[in-house]
Amino acid sequence: MTVAAVGHTGDAMELFRGTAPSPSFLALHRAGLTGGGQELVDFRVPCNPYFPTPAMFAVMAVRLRDILTSYPSSAETITAELADVLGLRPQTMAMGNGSTELITWIDHLLVKESLAVPIPTFGRWTDQPMETGKRVDMFQLPEMSGFALDPNAFVAFVRSRGSRAAVICNPNNPDGGLLSRRAVIGIMDALADLDLIVIDESFLEFADAEAYPSVVDEAVLRPNVIVLRGLGKNFGLHGVRFGYLVAHPALAAQIRSRLPKGNLNSFAEVIVFMLKRYRQEYAESLRMIGRDRQLMTTQLAGLPGVTVYPSQGNFVFVKLPGGTDGSWVRDQLLSQHGVLVRECGNKLGSSSQFMRLVVRSQPDVQRLLTGLSTVLYGTSFYAPRVGWEQPPSLDAGPSGHAGYSDYAGYPGYADGASASGYGVSASAQRQPLDLPYQQPPAELAPAYVAMPPAQPPLYQVPAVLPQPPMVQFQAAAGQGEAAGYDRVRPEETTIEQLPVQGRQPDAGVPEPSPMERTQTMTYDPAEPKAAVPDPAFLGERADDPMGQAPALRRYPRPAAYLQDDSMA
Repeated sequence: MTVAAVGHTGDAMELFRGTAPSPSFLALHRAGLTGGGQELVDFRVPCNPYFPTPAMFAVMAVRLRDILTSYPSSAETITAELADVLGLRPQTMAMGNGSTELITWIDHLLVKESLAVPIPTFGRWTDQPMETGKRVDMFQLPEMSGFALDPNAFVAFVRSRGSRAAVICNPNNPDGGLLSRRAVIGIMDALADLDLIVIDESFLEFADAEAYPSVVDEAVLRPNVIVLRGLGKNFGLHGVRFGYLVAHPALAAQIRSRLPKGNLNSFAEVIVFMLKRYRQEYAESLRMIGRDRQLMTTQLAGLPGVTVYPSQGNFVFVKLPGGTDGSWVRDQLLSQHGVLVRECGNKLGSSSQFMRLVVRSQPDVQRLLTGLSTVLYGTSFYAPRVGWEQPPSLDAGPSGHAGYSDYAGYPGYADGASASGYGVSASAQRQPLDLPYQQPPAELAPAYVAMPPAQPPLYQVPAVLPQPPMVQFQAAAGQGEAAGYDRVRPEETTIEQLPVQGRQPDAGVPEPSPMERTQTMTYDPAEPKAAVPDPAFLGERADDPMGQAPALRRYPRPAAYLQDDSMA
């Protein structure tokens, strides 16, 4: 997403002022924003840079006149095709003009009094119900545990506040934290008496820490559960505005009956009917993003004082060095380097010291790292250097279109660690090749960074997924979770276990105070155990039976809702 940036930077920067969402790329283009004389690179909007393929764009370009001058088919026709692609029943689905339209109708129709939601998270889940006068019970995710959601604590919070609806984003936006499938099912069981439970899986297609993390098969069997999915994020087509939800047939029908007629456009229809032909390209794009995420996380972790949180989305959540104003960093990156970033000062539960950075390919990431290194430290030493051996061209690769070349043996690592797989060495030291370079300031000592583990291979979807057993929530916390993604539960964390943020003591800087290393909790860690039985439902099965389904068929077909069509 790049465009030649010309015009007056000062006037255009006013678009970022205030608490509203950051300006669209089109708005910046109209304002003639100058990015240091360079093309703009957008790290704000979560996207899929490898999909649609150039071939798909070529098809749409040829058909552009027909698309723009023709009415789309009915929503029923488009939904039936998408259901066939995904392996679902149309009766369990409702398609909307983006997930925001569906969130609006969910709030109007199903949220009666109050809604509990962990924060920070996607802003519409807090803003929308507040706009309609609902009480929003906000559960602060603790920074000291990497913004991990503790299911037991969240259930206890919902009970203590008397919330009648609850929302969980999985993976969460902006930090990318992922709950296991079994943990989510445990929450749904524990809150089965609520009016509504929404599991927002808008970014779940990018997760690869678990073989089958979705709960759509459970949602269609429960009268109070909705799973929300966004198509623009997965398919890299935010401008098309289309998304869908999956729920019990009666609940899905209630939403469908209130959606405006003709709410889907012709572009959405064309894309949906092209998906079967490009299944493999879509699956490959997800693999490429997983690889890019691993490499980008490792590179960001090399910036002194920057904390990087492991993510299962197509974005990475980072904390800037102590005392850094994210708004100022954002403005400097834009004006001097032509790099657009999302600082999270207007997100509830976050601050301007945090940024959410979208996963992009290496040429763009190198510009980001150069900009961050220069703005934060006054030197480009910590960014990839000119003169390093560059990765292979992103021209047509194995899949026949741009962006599908591996970064085999990516440069900048003295040990020659390869980034083409998932084993990039976290300890590899970047060494420029016999070129003069600027010595970094002596006071910059490396700080703690949350390093991600090696990624497990991209899963294959089981053709048939057995129904999960009814568990009594006796499993130990973290038992059976994907290796490397176990997160410490807040009540089990001690000060000695917490990472020290900022510079290390050996750099001559005093130890951080306790206030800098932790934060006030919004709940008593002892209350969850007293309020509810200890449902440490974080275990999960690691098996992946069969795994022979087509690339896009990411949902099982439980017999309970495939027996007949009368349920509609």
